[in-house]
Amino acid sequence: MGFSLRMITGNIRFEQAVTLNAIERAIPQTEIEAVIEDLGVREERMRKLPAFVVLLLCIGMGLFTNIGLESVLIKMVKGLRYIWPGDESYKTAKRSAISQARYRLGAKPVVELFHRVCKPMTTEQTPGAFLFGLRLMSIDGTIEDVPDTPANAAYFGRHHGGRGDGAFPQMQAVYLCESGSHATCDAGFWPCHTSERIGGLRVLRSVEEGMLVMWDCGFHSFDMASQTRARGSHFLGRLPSHVKPECVRALHDGSYLAWIYPSDYQRKKHGERLLIRVISYTIDDPNRSGHGKIHRLGTSLLDSDLYPAQTLACEFHQRWEIEITIDEIDTHQRLPNTPLRSQKPVGVIQEAYSLLIAHYAIRTVMHDAAVQNNLDPDELSFVNAVRIIRDAISEFQMTTPGQLEQLYQRLLTDVARHRLPKRENRSNPRVVKRKMSKFKLKRSEHLHWPQPTKSFQEAVVLLTGLWQI
Repeated sequence: MGFSLRMITGNIRFEQAVTLNAIERAIPQTEIEAVIEDLGVREERMRKLPAFVVLLLCIGMGLFTNIGLESVLIKMVKGLRYIWPGDESYKTAKRSAISQARYRLGAKPVVELFHRVCKPMTTEQTPGAFLFGLRLMSIDGTIEDVPDTPANAAYFGRHHGGRGDGAFPQMQAVYLCESGSHATCDAGFWPCHTSERIGGLRVLRSVEEGMLVMWDCGFHSFDMASQTRARGSHFLGRLPSHVKPECVRALHDGSYLAWIYPSDYQRKKHGERLLIRVISYTIDDPNRSGHGKIHRLGTSLLDSDLYPAQTLACEFHQRWEIEITIDEIDTHQRLPNTPLRSQKPVGVIQEAYSLLIAHYAIRTVMHDAAVQNNLDPDELSFVNAVRIIRDAISEFQMTTPGQLEQLYQRLLTDVARHRLPKRENRSNPRVVKRKMSKFKLKRSEHLHWPQPTKSFQEAVVLLTGLWQI
């Protein structure tokens, strides 16, 4: 049986009928309305771009990252315009009106929506999502380019090096992700010179009992470990080389129990300490990164019988799933090697969280498709899921509400058809193809380059008599 067109009935305005039903299971309309109501950003008079539509537009901005905002809005309402009654097609807002509406809304509603809807989604039946009954979570950070404007440079800063200032202002991003689903469950964005350890401590607010949180050596600190345990969860992280835990007792599998202390002398003097288990290992394959080096892990899983060291050492490398998550957002969801589009800091924060909400919606659809087809979410193609969901936005708007569940099941089937090949046993060097450029470095004086005073036709002067030379 085919699908029927949605019928627009009653006295309803166009902007009140805008929806993103294709991803509503991840981002419910009721949550969006609740955020608008709770934060008091609902407009007093009906606008062409009310807060609800602008919030949907922000999510759409995270889905359609390869086009301008005016085109994003057109994509968002393409299906609704097709079925809208009347002789004239509804005309969408122009670029300037969209920009004003974005900054009128601000970043806070988008951030609030992110925290309300982006939660862990896997179950213990999801392959690779749990270890020893603990939900696998990962923390990592990255540096993101933002548009080169005076406002962004003043707020976020830029890095400096021997060859001059960085090409773009940058912000420090830190993510907390669920390893089994690649869902980003918390995130923070700060000026680029902010330590990622500060961000790591901040995202611990979303850590819950029954989680195993993994992080690399850059995030290790006594506070990171102790606060994780205080939240009823466990940790597994790489220890920096300068950290020397105080050995207490060796265990039968080669690991050992040890005390770690806060770096502050007064706290250490007052007896603050935490018992951890240290696992040391190396890599004996010369073609793998880290070959011959001694790697040390610190964990709160102290029982060597219940939590074998070999298993923990191998499963720690599941932390790299968060690297894949960051790559999905930066390379496949966004345009690669392109900074965010917002010219002001508040717009940058709004856009960054919008990207994460859109990514979460995509990953929710992929998780549902994996569950429906008894697959591991890692087996499905993220790139194809993005394309399929983008195309489905208008279909869901045009379809009668009674058939949306049937259409969603078809969407899941389409996503599940695109499976990735089994991951190869391989290792790649961390290199770039192009590092240097023949062009001069862009400096501040190039931002205000002298402009022509004549048209091209006026500037062309014909030379005569050259045949005599």
